[in-house]
Formats: sequence, structure tokens, C-alpha cells
Amino acid sequence: MISMTKKAIALITIVILAGLLCTAGCTTDQSDDTTGTPTSIFVYSGAGLKKPMSDIGAAFTEKYGIGVDYNFAGSGNLISQMELTRKGDVFIPGGTPDYRIAQDKGLVEEPEYVAYHVPVIVVQKGNPLNITSVDDFTRPGLKIALGGADTTAIGRACDKLFQKHGILEDVEKNVVLRGATINEVVVAMNMGTADAAIISIDLVNPDTMDVIDLPQEDGLTLIIPIGLTTFTTQPDAAREFVEFVTSDEGKAIFAKHGFPTYPDPAYAGIEP
Repeated sequence: MISMTKKAIALITIVILAGLLCTAGCTTDQSDDTTGTPTSIFVYSGAGLKKPMSDIGAAFTEKYGIGVDYNFAGSGNLISQMELTRKGDVFIPGGTPDYRIAQDKGLVEEPEYVAYHVPVIVVQKGNPLNITSVDDFTRPGLKIALGGADTTAIGRACDKLFQKHGILEDVEKNVVLRGATINEVVVAMNMGTADAAIISIDLVNPDTMDVIDLPQEDGLTLIIPIGLTTFTTQPDAAREFVEFVTSDEGKAIFAKHGFPTYPDPAYAGIEP
């Protein structure tokens, strides 16, 4: 009887140990059971950066085994969402002015820099209206598409440029679209519903648009920053992602999509 009791106790002990091992191996936590590495991070990204950032997310996941979930939108909308939810790990807007806004609100840490957003004037193919500069945007009857000043970094920069030229009010009379993202402006140009616009050079469609360079002294070129949110719950993975984006490998992906990468002597006069 004693022998049987000992056997029963031993059997029960084995079952309990097996159950504990199974529990340890079958956790539903969002991290790897041996390294503590999260299965994914959440990134707030400017909509104009969707192509390079999508490729970077795939490359990062393949290399590190960490998924990347994105929220692509205008920078102003992203800042509002971060402020409201205080969730997410990384912020990469279209330019440093929007990053500073987020920083002033205590939403993000110090940035690193990736590439340049280089705005250009685009007109319909063949330039049928003979537009040569932003001063031509004031012509009566011209249809202009621009990024929203409250939602896009490039839209805000455009308004400063028009103010510098003393033409903001006259340009605004011709604006037929203020896109919540710069992608909406690109669509308007592709569809022919706008005569001219200002977009970044990486978004130019050579089949439907001609390009007019903006003078460097107009200072419209933006540096693209990236950094951790102040409320990330997985700072190690988030920092690893930022380091990947700003690495030679990450910058090469931006270059593939038409972005000059930071730093570039051609834009030495552009400060973050």
C-alpha cells in the first residue's frame, strides 16, 4: 500500500511539473518566451513615407523577427493620435517642424535623421500653362493643390514660402485642394484636377507631371527625423528599429525610393 502511495505521489508530481512546463511554453504574452523580445512594434509614420517605410518594415522583420505595425497619416493627425492614446513606439514624420511639435508636447525623445524631403513644383505634363515659379500660382483661374497646413509638414512649409513671397492670400484663392496627406495632392495631379502643386520629389510621376525645381534659398527642403515615443513599453525593440532605419541599410531603401539620404553635401545648408 505504501509503495502504491509513493507511486501515486510521484505520478501526480510529474503531471504537475508537466503542466507548469506547458504553461511556461504556451504563454500568450507579446514577447518571445526565451529572450523577452516583443513580437511587434507600432510606428507612427508620415503618409508620404509609406513606400520606403513599408519596405523597411519588411526588411526589419526578416532580420530581427520583430513585426512592424504602421499608422500612416498626415503628421498633424499622428501627433493628435499620440497625444490622445499615448500608445505606440516610434514616430517618423515628413520633417523636423512636426517632430518639434511632438517634442514640445512631451511625446517623443531626441531624434535621429534619415533622409531629405525635397519639395518641387509639379505641373501637368508638357507644362501647358507655362508655370515657372511659385509666383505664377497667383494667376487668376489657376487650380492649385497643396498639402494641408495643419496636417502635413510640406503644407506648412509651403505656406511659409508663400508668406515669404508675400503671395499667400492670392495663392489661397486658387487652391482647389488642401490634402490631409500629400498623397491626395499626387492623386489630384495624376487625375488632372489640378494645374500645379508642390510635392516631394520622390512622389513625382513622370508620366503625368513635369518638374520645376524650387530655388535652394527658399529653404523648403525638410530633414526627415525619427525617434522613440516617450511612452513606448518596449524601448529596446523601438531603439533597434530606429537604428535600423538610420543605418546604411535603411537609408539605402530610402534612396531606392528617390529620397536623398542624410547627410548629403548638396543640402549642407539645411539644418534640422
